[in-house]
Amino acid sequence: MELGLAGRKALLSGASKGMGKACALAVAREGVDVTMVARTAGTLEAAAAEIRAATGAKVTTVVADITTEEGRAAALAACPEPDILLNNAGGMPPGDFREWNRDDWIRAVDMMMLPPIFMMKATVDGMMERGFGRIVNIASRSVKIAHAELGLSNGARSGLVGFSAGLARQTVGRNVTINTLLPGIFDSDGQRAHVARMAETSGRAYDDIWASRAAGNPAGRFGRPEEIGAYFAFLVSAHAGFITGQNLLIDGGEYPGTY
Repeated sequence: MELGLAGRKALLSGASKGMGKACALAVAREGVDVTMVARTAGTLEAAAAEIRAATGAKVTTVVADITTEEGRAAALAACPEPDILLNNAGGMPPGDFREWNRDDWIRAVDMMMLPPIFMMKATVDGMMERGFGRIVNIASRSVKIAHAELGLSNGARSGLVGFSAGLARQTVGRNVTINTLLPGIFDSDGQRAHVARMAETSGRAYDDIWASRAAGNPAGRFGRPEEIGAYFAFLVSAHAGFITGQNLLIDGGEYPGTY
């Protein structure tokens, strides 16, 4: 399918590895000029070189922490008028809510809720003026299936989902859509860190937890980052202008509900 994206500009955070990198690669293959933002220079430059070699696309890198005002300013200076915005960030480690204090909760909001909102604030009006915009947030399935140990993420990401749903209804009339992807278990660095923390706190072996999580999914496996990339590419395409305000599961069928 021709996605109608050639010549568009995309600004992607958390783009040096995992799902963010997969999203960058997917749209670069469609002829999009890509600006990739991440905190670690070596990892980011290696990912950009890989995407350039694979696609021939124009790839710009910005070494910055998108959770800071300075990082967001650097990202927007490199790509001031994006047609496509991906908000992707890591999560807080699992734990027991009895051990979390106010600072922990503020850190969670500052990591997972406020930066995407500020990036939308900085870009959405320009998208509406130009008559095209696609904003995608990557959150987590945990906003629909809450896991007690992920309470910090449950709360902060749910705040982002609620805000995005309201804004999406105000922008779609100008061909600017806002959607959130809710991945389940994916073979990613973030998942490995999560399982390592579970092993540390539970005393179970890492390999046992990893294998049991795969076996417990109806698909019998972890998701692949390129599957997120493909979903993202369609959501930001010219064909997806009637999809907005949605929280879209990609979890191998693990969510147990009908709706």
